[in-house]
Amino acid sequence: MTLLARDANGPTITAQLLVYPNTDHLSDTPSGRQNDDALFFNSRSVESYWSNYLARPADGADPLASPLRAAHHRGLPAALVITAEYDPTRDEAEEYADRLAKAGVPVQLTRYPGMVHGFFAMGGTLHAGRRALAEAAGFLRTSFGPATG
Repeated sequence: MTLLARDANGPTITAQLLVYPNTDHLSDTPSGRQNDDALFFNSRSVESYWSNYLARPADGADPLASPLRAAHHRGLPAALVITAEYDPTRDEAEEYADRLAKAGVPVQLTRYPGMVHGFFAMGGTLHAGRRALAEAAGFLRTSFGPATG
């Protein structure tokens, strides 16, 4: 959405909150190969998600679906990228954060050690999940500024 909004001159998007995002539909990374958990989140899961997301497999080459494939990342809104150490999407998400930073976009990247894909939704059980939720809330609070009314 941020690429589309930037290239269409609006609407203005204030910030990107990206929690272990998939950023390239054909990603083949060390984290993807090393963290292929047969029982939880794995390459087959990712493939299934992409097949539900894309109208046609060829659509995955479009930067609007795979933002790592964008020609450039200048002019995008500030971002918080949250990753998990044992997540197949970790490397591509961190590469996206790196590309944003190299393009001059304010970006904060936090990798949660010892965590797997899905930990962000487990704040009621995992301390790291609570920390990540608090980090995300703080980022959004700062990005949107004080409430007016």
